[in-house]
Amino acid sequence: MKILIIGGTGMIGAHAALHLREHGDDVTVAARGEIPASSPVAGFPLLTGDYTVPTFTREQLSQFDGIVFSAGQDVRHKKADDDPAQFWADTQIVGVPRFAELAKEAGVGCFVQVGSYYHQLRPDLADNNPYIAARKAADEGARALADESFRVCTLNPPSIIGAVSGASARRYRRMVSWAAGNEPDIPDFAPVGGTNYMSAASLAQAIRGALLDGESGAAYLIGDQNLSYRQFFQMMVDAAGGAREITERDEQHPLLPDAAIIQGRGNTLAYEPDAGEVRRLGYSRNDCARAVAALIDVVVTAAH
Repeated sequence: MKILIIGGTGMIGAHAALHLREHGDDVTVAARGEIPASSPVAGFPLLTGDYTVPTFTREQLSQFDGIVFSAGQDVRHKKADDDPAQFWADTQIVGVPRFAELAKEAGVGCFVQVGSYYHQLRPDLADNNPYIAARKAADEGARALADESFRVCTLNPPSIIGAVSGASARRYRRMVSWAAGNEPDIPDFAPVGGTNYMSAASLAQAIRGALLDGESGAAYLIGDQNLSYRQFFQMMVDAAGGAREITERDEQHPLLPDAAIIQGRGNTLAYEPDAGEVRRLGYSRNDCARAVAALIDVVVTAAH
């Protein structure tokens, strides 16, 4: 298949691009600018554009059999001076369904959206959180376009473990340094609570499965392992060779502040993905420890 990945230079998109190409697909990545030479998708065909403006055209999209949308922006991308209502409209509520509709008009047969698990697991969280409400609207708006000619489905994954050179590697640099024992000012504990985690590699497998066999109009709550934040922090320390035991405290932590725990510190977002859906999408599980070790390798390599 000829596949276009929106957000193809990002962490999730790059993993998907590499996985799809390994399985014989003709993959083009879409991004707002040039691909850095250090990117794992350097050398892939590039389509430059911005879905939020929007700049993509029907003619550009018409050459593709399927589109993977992995560029949905979140709170990390929102600038302090952005108008919140406009930002969420452009990046999620209006922007995503508008782009999906353009793909449908262009004759693209399959559209796989990568969303987020919050609204599917806990619909009540969308009531008071603009980001989750926007994700929910983007998910539902895109899937509303599904019909016999346009197969649309959404993958709603949990916290993703993975990094590629660039922004995602830089985002983990301090945590990896702390895990290795090089940040004495950062305390050795994790906040109480936890969530489900999934590797970027498993998500890439699910993306391919959705392109091949996703049910049109479906939203899939996907995931892998339920971990406490202490367990995740300990995985990081063990993989980095930090040789120490991480405790748990009911306190805010500089590497995982309360603002980043959407369900609230002390709460856990745990679930078991549907076994039939795991088989249908064909993704592996119990991959978190391997993914943490791979993440650390990427961050350490990028730092040198």
